[in-house]
Amino acid sequence: MLVKVVLTPAIVVAATLAGRRFGRTASGWLIGLPLTSGPITAFFSVQHGTHFAARAAVGSLGGAIGEVAFCIGYAAAARRAGWPGAVVCGSAAFGATAAVLEALPLDAHPGTVVPLAVTAALALPAGLALVPHVRPAFDGKQRPMSRWELPARAVTATVLLLALTALATTFGPRLSGLLAVYPLYSVVLAAFTQRLEGQAGAVQVLRGLLVGLFSFVCFYTALAAALVPIGTAGAFAVALTAALAAQALSLKPMLRLAAA
Repeated sequence: MLVKVVLTPAIVVAATLAGRRFGRTASGWLIGLPLTSGPITAFFSVQHGTHFAARAAVGSLGGAIGEVAFCIGYAAAARRAGWPGAVVCGSAAFGATAAVLEALPLDAHPGTVVPLAVTAALALPAGLALVPHVRPAFDGKQRPMSRWELPARAVTATVLLLALTALATTFGPRLSGLLAVYPLYSVVLAAFTQRLEGQAGAVQVLRGLLVGLFSFVCFYTALAAALVPIGTAGAFAVALTAALAAQALSLKPMLRLAAA
């Protein structure tokens, strides 16, 4: 509980400030890391064992495909429906994808993990193609945030996270993994950015997220494959190394998107 209450607002504030300093694409790229779902999976492993956590990791890996669906749904609705309608459409797209994945016989087995990881990795460039850059409708200058903007973002993200994790623990491991990767930070950052700057700012966040999710896919691919054979500590060390390496490799593409 302490980790959730402290880490969540810290991530939202850090991503917001990074977006103000380096562009909205950078804030989306940063939250592509498994900053909350990773610790949640670690809690699963300690509390319920490595087999449960490995199955949750498979659910989280599939959740990356759901996040791509969220980005596509949000971007498609953002111009006409505003940020509330975009959040609803994006969440519905995520939920529909999650429901399909939950119905599939997926397990923490190499024959399942590898095809799922390949599918997730291929979904990311497809998502970038379907969430095209939107030219800002204004002069490109940043609009000042009110003094309540950062606290509102932090509180909103924390409340939503606590509600989602409370629901997740009442379901099975794979559905828990999917709920753990609901694009919470993306919802908060995209919605608040669109309210402040319009559709273009929200789309920048989403495009940055799609680039950052390569590290997410690497993290959960390694974790799902390694948890049972080598245990919690070793698996998380391998997964974190893979995620940070992927994040470093995606830095240059992210900077190109930000420059564009």
